[in-house]
Amino acid sequence: MTPLLYIAAALLAGIGFLHSYLGERYILIRLFRRSDLPKLFGGDTFTRRTLRFAWHVTTIAWLGFSLLLITSAGAAAPEVSLSTVGTSVSATFLASAVLTCAGTRGRHFAWIVFLVIAVLTWLGSR
Repeated sequence: MTPLLYIAAALLAGIGFLHSYLGERYILIRLFRRSDLPKLFGGDTFTRRTLRFAWHVTTIAWLGFSLLLITSAGAAAPEVSLSTVGTSVSATFLASAVLTCAGTRGRHFAWIVFLVIAVLTWLGSR
């Protein structure tokens, strides 16, 4: 069954990267050309950044699931340790926090929640 997990993980990673690339190229860029986006915090910049990070955070989630599958497939024992799962989940939410904070220049507060989830998961799984 291990090869099946590796194949699923590769498919998740592949679809994640395609989702980000094709979404940027064919959806977000065209959407951002519109002049009628909602203007939040004095302009549409916050709206554009929020849409962009929300789009790409999906890719991060899929890459996190891919990481979980890879670590599960590579586990020596049939059961994956809490520490391994916690590290994968924590890394996923840390990446989500960084993307959200950088993408919105800290103005969308989801990054704080993602960071707290990352830290709590890291500490709780040790």
